[in-house]
Amino acid sequence: MGRSRRAGARITLVGAALCVLLLTGCTAEVTAASAPAAETTAPTPTATPLTAAEQLLADAGDPAACAVSFDLDGVALDPQLQTQDALYSLLPIPRADGRAFAGWYADAATAAAASADPAANAGNPATRVNGSDLVACTAQQTTLYGAWTSADAVAEEDARIPILMYHQFTDKPGGEEGWLRGNFAYIEDYRAHMQHIKDGAFYLPTWDELSAFIDGVLFLPDHAVIITDDDADPTWLTMAAPINEQLQLMATSFDITGDGIAEQNRFILPRSHTHSMHTAGANGKGQMVNRTPAEIAADMETSAAALGGVKEVVAYPFGHHDERSKEGLRAAGFEMARTIEQGYVSVGADKLALLCIRINFGMGVGDLTELIG
Repeated sequence: MGRSRRAGARITLVGAALCVLLLTGCTAEVTAASAPAAETTAPTPTATPLTAAEQLLADAGDPAACAVSFDLDGVALDPQLQTQDALYSLLPIPRADGRAFAGWYADAATAAAASADPAANAGNPATRVNGSDLVACTAQQTTLYGAWTSADAVAEEDARIPILMYHQFTDKPGGEEGWLRGNFAYIEDYRAHMQHIKDGAFYLPTWDELSAFIDGVLFLPDHAVIITDDDADPTWLTMAAPINEQLQLMATSFDITGDGIAEQNRFILPRSHTHSMHTAGANGKGQMVNRTPAEIAADMETSAAALGGVKEVVAYPFGHHDERSKEGLRAAGFEMARTIEQGYVSVGADKLALLCIRINFGMGVGDLTELIG
């Protein structure tokens, strides 16, 4: 009897303990089920990194800016910031051993055609993009595709590049009087010259392209021409330069910066005609052959600063130059100089003694055709 009561008591205690455990577990489940769900924070999305071109645009913050990317076999080039509706400025000219660069193009197929047949395609101004073209972008971006050709192709083309040299202009069919009569081109002759260049689809090289061509590392077609004017004379500014703007033909205006910088339209490249050396020296010749190399360098530094730091090319006043002139230009960081001596620029030419084609009064389209094709 006692043992049975003790056994029953143990069963009762165990049952009570189980009941407590079960009730506690049930209560915990009910509590967990009835508790409101904890709030969760959505993960912050990772921002997509900007491309190099997008970063250029973001840093510029300019609605007129255009980020130009480059696609060229074997060469990685950073994108470049250009300005919409202005001429392209200093597009890269890649160099590679055993090859010559054949230009930039708006699409890969045209670039491939230029690589395959540079003589037929690499000088076509309708397809080859350079500093004579206006920048045009979609959504502030564009891509240019490069073409390679061989150094042999440059040699086979054997291009001779004419640099046309104009001075002043007149609206008198009979010309001006006086000893400078020959300097004045009749403006309708000039208009006809420019129309001939436009209609003939001549390629218009930039000065950095000309430099690379002289080095033999850039293909230029024989059907090319550079247009220049000396002095930035009022007749150039009011009569001739507007024709270049109308026809969208790039030209270079050699400005005597000490007389003040002339305001030019967007198709004209202002370049140096020295700062204060367009006067006669003690020997009756220009200051370029009278001053010391250090004095020449100082004048050219001043001129370059007035032109926004551009040091590409200078036109010798009166065409006078010698070794001291070249030394002074090198010291100032100038690479090229145009003379008034007649001739064409070929591969291997002296960059500090570039020849030109002088245009005199009375020269019509027939005369120009004989000189440049």
